[in-house]
Parts: sequence; structure tokens; C-alpha cells
Amino acid sequence: MTAEQREQINLIRWTQQPDVRQKYPDLKLIYHVPNERQCTPQQGKALKMMGVKAGVPDLCLPVARGGYHGLYIEMKSPEKSARASGNQIWWVEELISQNYAACVCKGWEMARDTILRYMEMEGKS
Repeated sequence: MTAEQREQINLIRWTQQPDVRQKYPDLKLIYHVPNERQCTPQQGKALKMMGVKAGVPDLCLPVARGGYHGLYIEMKSPEKSARASGNQIWWVEELISQNYAACVCKGWEMARDTILRYMEMEGKS
């Protein structure tokens, strides 16, 4: 298991705590976009034909807040060397241009704080 995977697991565990779910029931909708699969070339071709795209952020919270349609998070480990790829940065920028909140978070705590700020925004899009 990679450091990034551990960070994401910690974040999802936080979203599943009863007190967090009670305060923010919409967190039940957060999901992972499994783009990091290892597969054969044939499987990779089939996945691309089915719409898999490189760089799509790791997590999606399809809940409207503060005029945004939803929140996307690209997870990274908190290590200094952890950086978003060009494709990942492109996706974040494109999602922002489509009125989604989107960002790169280093570590589960940064992602948690991002989610908390997002969930506290007023109104829907």
C-alpha cells in the first residue's frame, strides 16, 4: 500500500465516523475514482474505450455548495516530493472552469479541512 493510499483511507474513515456523518450526512456520497489500476494492455485499451481518463481526481463529492456543483480532490501524500502530474493539474483547472471546486490535497488532514470548509458553504449551485 502506498503512502497516498493510506492517506485516502484515513480520509474516508474520517468521513464514516458517526459524529461526522451526523453533522454532514451528504458525505455518504463521496467516492473514489479508481484510475490507478494496473492492467494488461488489452484491459487498458478497453478501459480507455469505456471513458477512463488519465489525471481525473481521486475523490468526488457530488454535493452542491456555495455555487459549486461538487468537490473534486486529488490526493497526495504529505511528503515534500509528492506532486500532481500535468494531467492531474489539467483536470483540476478544467473542473474549476466548469464551476466545480477542485484541488490537490497533501495528506488526509488537508483534505479533511477542505471538505469541512466546502460543507460549511451556504447554498447550492
